[in-house]
Amino acid sequence: MYSQFNWGKLLIYIGLTIALLGMIITSIDINFNWFGNLPGDIKIDKENFKLFFPITSMIIFTIILNLIIYLIRLYF
Repeated sequence: MYSQFNWGKLLIYIGLTIALLGMIITSIDINFNWFGNLPGDIKIDKENFKLFFPITSMIIFTIILNLIIYLIRLYF
């Protein structure tokens, strides 16, 4: 039998999961002040210039996102 993966349902599930996580984060008031303030994040504040380059935070975010995608591909 030929089985075709349904991308529409996957995108709906991902969207609902993100919405649910957003509601949980706002209702529980989880504090993410550490995100963007890690040791490898670059912040330059001058008089007329501000630069924020969150290298370490984005590496951690990418690793977590890759793990989630790996688990989704493993079970679907």
